[in-house]
Amino acid sequence: QLQLEESGGGLVQPGGSLTLACTASGFNLAHYAMGWVRQGPGKTRQGVATITSSDDTTWYADTVKGRFTISRDNAKNTLYLQMNNLRPADTSVYYCAAQLGDYGLKSKQYDGYDHWGQGTQVTVSS
Repeated sequence: QLQLEESGGGLVQPGGSLTLACTASGFNLAHYAMGWVRQGPGKTRQGVATITSSDDTTWYADTVKGRFTISRDNAKNTLYLQMNNLRPADTSVYYCAAQLGDYGLKSKQYDGYDHWGQGTQVTVSS
């Protein structure tokens, strides 16, 4: 059974940092394009960052560029999102997602992934 499980969310003050992890089971994460998608209160889901399966090319939404870093550790079958200089506007549920094929990965509106985790809450507040 293919599963994704996020961890690492929590409450952080503005300017702080968090690292989210997404552990895959039932499949080899290295063969999949991966993304982080977030949904804030009262908002639609938006893509935050993606990484391709072919060559690990990354993409970031303008709102997080320079602050967030997506990466994967294939030996641990885990995807990461390092988040620095967090802002209250970053408060959201963060989901990791996976698909076969490097398409749609440069759009923050894209949410057509095949597989999704259950999400982890990130709250940025003083």
